[in-house]
Amino acid sequence: VYLTAREWTVLNCLLCRPRTVVSKAKIEDVLFSLGSEIESNTVEVYVSRIRKKIGADRIATVRGFGYRFVVT
Repeated sequence: VYLTAREWTVLNCLLCRPRTVVSKAKIEDVLFSLGSEIESNTVEVYVSRIRKKIGADRIATVRGFGYRFVVT
C-alpha cells in the first residue's frame, strides 16, 4: 500500500500507540512539526485517505477526542 509522507506520519502516530486513543490535537502537532499547513479538517482528511487504503475498520474514531488504531 502506498502512503504519502504525511499519511504515513498520521498512521505512524497511531501505530506507535496501538489500542490507545491519540488526540486530534496530538496528530495536528506532529503534522505541524513537518511544516504542513493545518486546516480545521486536516486530520480528518488524512484519516479518511488512510482508511480507504488500509481498510476503514483499522482506525476507530473516538468521538470528541481522536483516533485509535484497531489491532486484531
